[in-house]
Amino acid sequence: MKLEHNKYYHFYNRSNNQELLFHERDNYIYFLSKYRKYLDEYLNTLAYCLMPNHFHFLVKVKTDSDIVQLKRNIGIFLSSYSKAINKAYGRVGSLFQQHSKTKELIDDKTILNVINYIHQNPLRKALVKNLEDWEFSSFRDYVNLRSGTLINKDFVSAHIPTIKEFRFFSMTKAEKFNFILNV
Repeated sequence: MKLEHNKYYHFYNRSNNQELLFHERDNYIYFLSKYRKYLDEYLNTLAYCLMPNHFHFLVKVKTDSDIVQLKRNIGIFLSSYSKAINKAYGRVGSLFQQHSKTKELIDDKTILNVINYIHQNPLRKALVKNLEDWEFSSFRDYVNLRSGTLINKDFVSAHIPTIKEFRFFSMTKAEKFNFILNV
């Protein structure tokens, strides 16, 4: 997994055999607590969405991060969650597919498109009818339905300054929202 200081990445993984990663609400909360414990020190998180069998994060590696330790901590984060789920639900083996994926995002428009993609996951999978109805997404933080501390909103706020514009952006295909972006 390639990670470099001050760069943006789409970080994601899914379960083996399309099993559930999250069986109940407490699992989602536990996963985010492990993410915060092991990765928050190294990453600025711009967006996330936890789905029943996969997850997405859009992150920026902090300038002063120890990259070697960050990579170790990603493994510890996923392994500790897997062990807890295996114990709680009487399963054995790897919960996640072999390797998490990271895709570097090189320009502002791509970053904003990926944030949109991440937030729209629950709609695309027909889990909810409205983005704000999915509890395990950073969308709710961006529209002030929750005052969480995991998300760094500075990047998005620089391009999409109001909640109204963010809602419009979040429900619009990329080619149609270019006029509101300062990119």
